[in-house]
Amino acid sequence: MNLAESKVGTRAIYQPGASSIEGLPTALQMFHAHPPVMAMPHWHAQVEVNYVMRGTVHYRMSDHEFRLNAGEMCLFWGGQPHQMDESSDDSLYAGAHLPLVYFFRLRLPISVSSRLMKGETLLTSATDAADSENFTRWFRYANSGDPAKAQHAVDELLLRIERIALEPYSMTSQAAINLDGDHPYPHSSRSVARMCDFIAANFLQDIDSVDIARAADLHPKYAMNLFKRSTGMTLSKYVTLLRLSRAQAMLMSEGANVLQVAMDSGFGSISAFNKSFRHIAGMSPSDFRRDIRLVTTVPAGAFRN
Repeated sequence: MNLAESKVGTRAIYQPGASSIEGLPTALQMFHAHPPVMAMPHWHAQVEVNYVMRGTVHYRMSDHEFRLNAGEMCLFWGGQPHQMDESSDDSLYAGAHLPLVYFFRLRLPISVSSRLMKGETLLTSATDAADSENFTRWFRYANSGDPAKAQHAVDELLLRIERIALEPYSMTSQAAINLDGDHPYPHSSRSVARMCDFIAANFLQDIDSVDIARAADLHPKYAMNLFKRSTGMTLSKYVTLLRLSRAQAMLMSEGANVLQVAMDSGFGSISAFNKSFRHIAGMSPSDFRRDIRLVTTVPAGAFRN
């Protein structure tokens, strides 16, 4: 599926920026709003939970697509390019973007977390009226400026996400899920979370697997294997994804210089930046900057058939 072929209407268009999830790849952010459609696929280094309170939205992922109606919820890894290409006029959704340091502290079945990290989407309609009230309150608390309220919102949100696995849900793949003996391993999850903690604090620096393993008191080879087994990607790929997420937002700034963006995002060279960016976006940073500015400034109706 070519995500770029998706048709976008005349509504407000989502645009990444320095204060958005792309620009703050290690922050937990909550949202409660009418979802704007996306002119192009984007990616970010958080797991995303969306709860549709009203209306309907449609997502296109790299190898599947799905629609969410009012009362339905989804969970997916934002590191894969994805695009919301439809959002009804009356749509309202709420949710959050969870950095991996939070995600790997969740008590989810291993099969669920591993399949999410490999690009599948979890879908559930096992929701109730309390969810609308709770997501609204969590968003209000998270933005209240009160640390105690903000932490309370995070704690309740994480418990709600854990409850998803206790009720009926489906994954986008047709593969059967075998839950026999499938429980999270607390020690391994804590180790992955410690590695994510260190990476979050240092991804703009020149760090490698030895530095990351040392921060979690692990042997480098064991740390690399554990992280790959838990997330489906290597340590270096995750570090690169955080840097690319930040770079994606920086490229939206007026007068952004590609070389400066590369350096400020933690890449040691422009060639390494170009190669990594092209791998995930399918185009060079310069072309991405040009195209995203084009699609966010075209006249209304230009995307209609």
